[in-house]
Amino acid sequence: MELKKQVDVCVVGAGHAGCEAALACARLGLQTVIFTVSVDSIALMPCNPNVGGSSKGHLVRELDALGGEMGKNIDKTFIQSKMLNVSKGPAVHSLRAQADKAEYSRAMRKVLENQDNLLIKQAEVCELLWEETEDHKKKITGVKTFTGAIYECKAVVLCTGTYLRARCLCGESITYTGPNGLQAANHLTDSLKAMGIEMRRFKTGTPARMDKRSLDFSKMEEQFGDEKVVPFSFSTDPESVQKEQASCWLTYTNKNTHEIIRNNLDRSPIYAGIIEGTGPRYCPSIEDKVVKFAEKERHQVFIEPEGLHTNEMYVGGMSSSLPEDVQLAMYRTVPGLEHCEIVRNAYAIEYDCINAKQLNPSLEFKNIIGLFSGGQFNGSSGYEEAASQGLIAGINAAMSILHRDPLILDRSESYIGVLIDDLVTKDNREPYRMMTSRAEYRLLLRQDNADLRLRKKGYEIGLISQQEYDALIEKEELIDQEIQRLKNTSVGANKEIQHFLEECGSSTLKTAATLAELICRPELGYAALAPIDKERKPLPPAVVEQVEIEIKYEGYIIRQKRQVEQYRKMEKKLIPDNLNYDEVPSLRLEARQKLKEFRPISVGQASRISGVSPADISVLLVYLEHYNVKNHS
Repeated sequence: MELKKQVDVCVVGAGHAGCEAALACARLGLQTVIFTVSVDSIALMPCNPNVGGSSKGHLVRELDALGGEMGKNIDKTFIQSKMLNVSKGPAVHSLRAQADKAEYSRAMRKVLENQDNLLIKQAEVCELLWEETEDHKKKITGVKTFTGAIYECKAVVLCTGTYLRARCLCGESITYTGPNGLQAANHLTDSLKAMGIEMRRFKTGTPARMDKRSLDFSKMEEQFGDEKVVPFSFSTDPESVQKEQASCWLTYTNKNTHEIIRNNLDRSPIYAGIIEGTGPRYCPSIEDKVVKFAEKERHQVFIEPEGLHTNEMYVGGMSSSLPEDVQLAMYRTVPGLEHCEIVRNAYAIEYDCINAKQLNPSLEFKNIIGLFSGGQFNGSSGYEEAASQGLIAGINAAMSILHRDPLILDRSESYIGVLIDDLVTKDNREPYRMMTSRAEYRLLLRQDNADLRLRKKGYEIGLISQQEYDALIEKEELIDQEIQRLKNTSVGANKEIQHFLEECGSSTLKTAATLAELICRPELGYAALAPIDKERKPLPPAVVEQVEIEIKYEGYIIRQKRQVEQYRKMEKKLIPDNLNYDEVPSLRLEARQKLKEFRPISVGQASRISGVSPADISVLLVYLEHYNVKNHS
């Protein structure tokens, strides 16, 4: 007898992308099953033990604003928290938390296990089932597992991470497993290729884990968390995250370290030609650092705890695929690591993924109805990038089944929008990593205002509760009221005010000034003006933060909003699905080829495709004007 089961959505993979996709679908009322090669690997952190960081903190905040789970989960399980880049402007402030790996995975698994409409299934999906539509597209009908069970469904979300045909490399030793020695998924790639999906081979790596008892922390610099912890989730009570924190440590490589690496490059799979996949440029192995930055005498090494109930320490900044004997010799040249004992060797991992140009901005495949994908399978790197894509892919799989419009975030409203737009419009030849420099409108896309930007969208989708939405509206009203009050409250150039300003190291007044004008001064701020602001009422810290930023940076914010208006004009100029680019006169050959290949949905998206010049866009705009008149007359 054939085992068959009917569900609405099948999510393949239970990493950070899969968890968010499955929870989104289930919370929107769809019967969902999530497949994993091991239930023990749900929300596994196979590499670094942290969430957030520069630009990645923005992604987690945005994901939370839309109704995702990562922010809530790290708030429950972090062991150290720090706001990065506080010496710089608010646009680049980013929250980063050290995770207790085991607790993070355990807590996320508990959420999934207790979610209505969601079934966890330990099984390897080896085949996608589909049928052909009248217009010769493929339409997903289900999945088949390695044991032969069939799950009929209306949508599939692929979140396979680094498991497809994975192999791990440590010097000359190669093991055909996924991360942490877990079973690889060896059968699905053939099914994807048979469907016409273009596959790629990427590579990433991880450093060694060491026994804490073998390290000498007196030779390292201790790194502490923030005294006042800011939660990731807008729903977390800030008081609940104020707790004792674990320390991390900083040390450095040296000339001896680099000499050992150079002398053994021929034994590195990267340089011996054994590795086929392309690695991440912005997260290089220590071998790459030594070769590409030969002038540097040292590199930072962060020693980070993997959790409170383990002695394993993560050696951040020294990922490697060198043989075990070389690794041990190399690590033991680093101050504090002279007598280190390796618990888990560093290794590189190769895996199959896709060229994301095959996806729409909704993360649905262009030619396969009902097939969505998210995470490292899309050619990205990082837990945060994966979770963000998983949430969007899950939401849009649900939207397609519920016959609702997809959620498409653009570059001007979120880092998630930048991430997805970069993936689907650029021919990424290496694992994509999010960075603040990739966002053109980063002054507007701060991590502190993610709820103000995206919470309403989460509410409209159905992932944000009425209570959370009401709290957002109240926050918006308090911010607006306080800004207006400060702009309308003046102080005179009297003796008391002049003395106060002198005490603050600020220039005195010649005429009356509003409190808002005083806040704009670099040496002053909202808190500093309390003694002369007699009408001030107590406000939540999150409200005060927004008030101060909006006032201090008002001129820059207005300028950037004007830029966004111009950008959105181009985004609104849609390109018909069936447009024949061969009929567009004066279009350069390269642009014609790229436009046919990527099939952009708007002129704005077309302008960001490599190989499409501003002149090509001008030609396209003229053609579209005539095309629209002809087809609507």
